[in-house]
Amino acid sequence: MSKDNHPSGAPWRNFYGRIHGKGLRQSQKDYMENDLADLSPGPVGWDENPERTPIDLDGLFDGKEVWLEIGFGAGEHLVHVAETYPDIGLIGCEPYINGVATLLGKIRKAGVRNLAVHPGDVRDLFDVLPDGSVAKVFLNYPDPWPKKRHHRRRFVTPEHLEPLSRVMAHGAELRVATDIPDYVRQTLEQVPRHGFDWLAERPADWREPWADWFSTRYEQKALREGRVPHYLTFRKR
Repeated sequence: MSKDNHPSGAPWRNFYGRIHGKGLRQSQKDYMENDLADLSPGPVGWDENPERTPIDLDGLFDGKEVWLEIGFGAGEHLVHVAETYPDIGLIGCEPYINGVATLLGKIRKAGVRNLAVHPGDVRDLFDVLPDGSVAKVFLNYPDPWPKKRHHRRRFVTPEHLEPLSRVMAHGAELRVATDIPDYVRQTLEQVPRHGFDWLAERPADWREPWADWFSTRYEQKALREGRVPHYLTFRKR
């Protein structure tokens, strides 16, 4: 066995974000126990899918176009998109279990049925998404890792952008929202290196949100604290 691999055969991957927070409420435990399995996009983890068999997205979403949200937080934007675009298949990925439980409550309340949920590292999901299968990706307020020595942990690094580019279709759209100026800098440096064009033509293109944008609780907190959101749009070459 390679020293670079887990006993399951998976590559060793460091994960630096939070997975668990405060204890779940009983209702949230109910969502996790009764709703999550039915919302799975398919076998994703190495223990359940050691052959890395690609997810059958046509079967999962009845041939619908597929969109992906990476790090959906509490899920308010994800559910908004699902309600706004019922003819789209959506996958939400989030490793923070408390956020997943909160999302499940929102899904049950909204009654949306065009969603799948992966409660884990998006890199595991990239392993089993077919090449060129995703038409739009949302990266909303990713963990900023503000200390310079931690910038390599940010999503906008080759470790994430290379597989992201692989699973996105030609002409697919990548949206990045952040209130951290240095994250904007790194995004504009790194994303075009991995096959994307920045679509901005005038300042309003990054200062004003998208027409179908749903402002999250994190964005509202950033605005209260005087931070300025940036809305960056890229297209896969």
